[in-house]
Amino acid sequence: MGKVITIANQKGGVGKTTTAVNLAASLALLEHKILLIDADPQANATSGVGVDADETASNIYECLVNRSSAKAAVVATETPNLFLIPSTIDLVGAELELVEYAQDDNQPIPLKYEMKRVVDELRDDYDYIIIDCLPSLGLVTVNSLSAADSVIVPVQCEFYALEGLAKLMNTIRAVKAETNPNLQIEGILMTMFDARLRLAKEVVHEVREHFGTQVFNTIIHRNARISEAPGMGKPVALYDAESKGTLNFLNLAQEVLKNNAVTA
Repeated sequence: MGKVITIANQKGGVGKTTTAVNLAASLALLEHKILLIDADPQANATSGVGVDADETASNIYECLVNRSSAKAAVVATETPNLFLIPSTIDLVGAELELVEYAQDDNQPIPLKYEMKRVVDELRDDYDYIIIDCLPSLGLVTVNSLSAADSVIVPVQCEFYALEGLAKLMNTIRAVKAETNPNLQIEGILMTMFDARLRLAKEVVHEVREHFGTQVFNTIIHRNARISEAPGMGKPVALYDAESKGTLNFLNLAQEVLKNNAVTA
């Protein structure tokens, strides 16, 4: 049975989708069968692995709102062992449509478990399922957290990092209390680290002081190749196998595997 990891942070621009795409690809390159679910209507994770959402037969919107088959929505990517359920701009309206659908007396599954239903159809087919959330704490994100075994929280090395982190931790606690008591923190991931800036080092120190061993040892550095890779529709490991960004994400993948007692 595969492990489900949600990548979540309500703040935009923290490297959430970058983390989802490149962690998924790195785990796949380490010969684990991976499913990436793009649950962000911007569909950046979809294009980031080279898939055109307009050319796919189904997507996560169809799975959540229209209850289409999750297995039928899965597509292969050019990265070996990496598969995708794509997103679409239609997902913008999913929260309203889900609420309207829930008012139907025949609704058999509680609203917050729609993503769990999707994941449960697929869990046995993959070693890891990675869910990329949209930058909000709305219904789709709560669905993703309710479906997950654990959550990775990307945190940009900037002044307001802890402020946003506190709000997300409150949401995680609420999800644990209401829908998913087994949800764990897989780790807090420091991203966009610039070793030339004293502030970046201070933020890393402060987050480690507050959260201790919950913070990954791996830090994702600012790296041009990481920024360029999405424009080519590739994870950074396929775009430039020797870049610092590739090494960072392979190290993160190995740390995740080690924390889950899996040999890379």
